[in-house]
Amino acid sequence: MNIAKDKWKKPILEIINESVEPVGSWYIVNALNDRGVEVSSATIGRELNQLEVLGFVEKHGFRGRSITELGRQEIEAANTTIELDYYKQSLDDLINSDQLENFEMVLEARLAIERQTARLAAQKITEKELEKLNDIVRKQESHSRDHQSIANDDIAFHSTIAEASKNKALFSLYMMLSTMGQQSQLFEQLRYRIGDNYSNFHERILGSLQDRDPEAAEKSMVEHISKLMTDVNQYWHEYQRLRSKDNGRSL
Repeated sequence: MNIAKDKWKKPILEIINESVEPVGSWYIVNALNDRGVEVSSATIGRELNQLEVLGFVEKHGFRGRSITELGRQEIEAANTTIELDYYKQSLDDLINSDQLENFEMVLEARLAIERQTARLAAQKITEKELEKLNDIVRKQESHSRDHQSIANDDIAFHSTIAEASKNKALFSLYMMLSTMGQQSQLFEQLRYRIGDNYSNFHERILGSLQDRDPEAAEKSMVEHISKLMTDVNQYWHEYQRLRSKDNGRSL
């Protein structure tokens, strides 16, 4: 059980942990009142019984309860969860934003991750994964010729490489960032504008993976993401002007 999002258990455990002596329900009620939180003694009593059953506190007769080592560990785990949730929300806000600086920061993060996934994939990729990548590139070329969206093809290409690296941490990090702007109007217009470059870069990356050449795979991926960063930066202001015109016509 993680108490990070429980209304009462975490603050109760923290109050008990801060005391050098065992405490009872009224002590906790008063401590919570000092924090501006009103609660009945009966509610605290029920929570204390649950915490005792969970092994987070232990009873000392009429003197009250003290925290156990397991309870201290639970507070630490809850604080870690809260901190991780904060950073996850920050990442979500960053990914879902529509600001050039945030687009650039996410692409910089992708560059750091994907140069390594490409390098590892060149060493560990299977024949089945190579066939999958080849199919993705062919589909991307077909969709591009027919002026269809290649957003899903692009994500599939890079995520397959990340998965082929056999590094679950890097794969998870890539997947957290993978959809950042990939299906936005900006990226669709950018792909249409520089369409051939996408296919060319993906072909080179695929060729390096087929050759099992880690250095070449990393170099090709770095060139691809770096070019994308440059194109986003250069095209940003033109994209904003086009979007403003579109919004003006819709009013």
